[in-house]
Amino acid sequence: MYDVVLLTLGSERDAPGGACGSGGACCGGATAHEAETGAGATANGAEADAGATAHEAETGAGATADGGATARDAADVCGTGDRHGGKAGERCDTPRVPVLACADALTARGARVETVTARSDAEIDDVLARFDGPPRPDGLTWPDPDSKIRLVVAAASDAQLRAVVRRLVRRYAPPPSRRPDDLPGNRTVPDLPPIGVLPLDPARSTTHRDLAAQLGLPRDPAAVAAAVLDGTARRLDLLRNDGGSVTLDGALIGAADDSGRPLHWRGRVEVDDAVLSNGDDPLLACAIGNAGGYARLDDVTLLGNPEPNDGLVEVAVAVPVVTRSAFGRKRMRLEVRRARGRAVSVLPREGRVPYLDDGAEGELSRKRSWWTEPGAWAVWTS
Repeated sequence: MYDVVLLTLGSERDAPGGACGSGGACCGGATAHEAETGAGATANGAEADAGATAHEAETGAGATADGGATARDAADVCGTGDRHGGKAGERCDTPRVPVLACADALTARGARVETVTARSDAEIDDVLARFDGPPRPDGLTWPDPDSKIRLVVAAASDAQLRAVVRRLVRRYAPPPSRRPDDLPGNRTVPDLPPIGVLPLDPARSTTHRDLAAQLGLPRDPAAVAAAVLDGTARRLDLLRNDGGSVTLDGALIGAADDSGRPLHWRGRVEVDDAVLSNGDDPLLACAIGNAGGYARLDDVTLLGNPEPNDGLVEVAVAVPVVTRSAFGRKRMRLEVRRARGRAVSVLPREGRVPYLDDGAEGELSRKRSWWTEPGAWAVWTS
């Protein structure tokens, strides 16, 4: 029977004597060093892979201030607000009902269950180290494909799940100078260990299409336990970016005023060799989709049919176009330009542009590139 680790993310502000963000990142947030470092990947294939991986391996850079997991991740991790189903001020080390129910269901099936609350990247790493495989001749740390350990991440948001996958990538991605022959040619990371996903607020499935809902993953704690013990691993694409972070669902780049109306911004958007915007057009939004969480903006369809396991990223920009009728009246229509490829880059032309990446908020002020790692991560599904 399996050993199961039920991992809940907390923040360092709940640890004795520690404040969130003091002395390092908390649950996927950026440290001061990571915010100052950056990598120079392009939107054209292997060059992007090598650039980002080399930088991460040699500098230890994680998420940057304008592209990776943000302080919002850390706030979401703890789940201290009502929108996460908890009470204000509730400590993260208080087990939640879904976690206890899942642990009971696993134990009833004979699994040995350990519940862990990780309040920092280091504590997440301590859990992930259990998935290390036997020593390799090349000295690389590699996940054990025959591991008898199962991981369940109790997540209140996609950003929390992303924080764990990001640490898996940081642990197992080899530097380009030590790239092994058994690594797939279109990847910079090996097959990452499958993850069981336990949504902490099942009611969100009716109002918010989080990644678990899009993938059709079980939300009931007993069903999650059954998937982890009896189900199959469904491999999914992963988007890496040159800020050292990852994207599981997608990103939406753009701004809105206080009334929620989109504001124009300008930027160059490239997908492989296709240019969706050269930086001269006013843009209302740019959607980057591995899955379909950002496929629509209000009543506008941005992404056509993004698939999280097709090896491609789908990108769309919304451009307002002014035309004149036969009587000279001005009319505005929204033109949506789409492209699919292996990589995408976005370069804002002026100022900072707000964005959401797997639900985590940030600001984009310099070029950011995402590229696809086909089948790099996996979830347990029934």
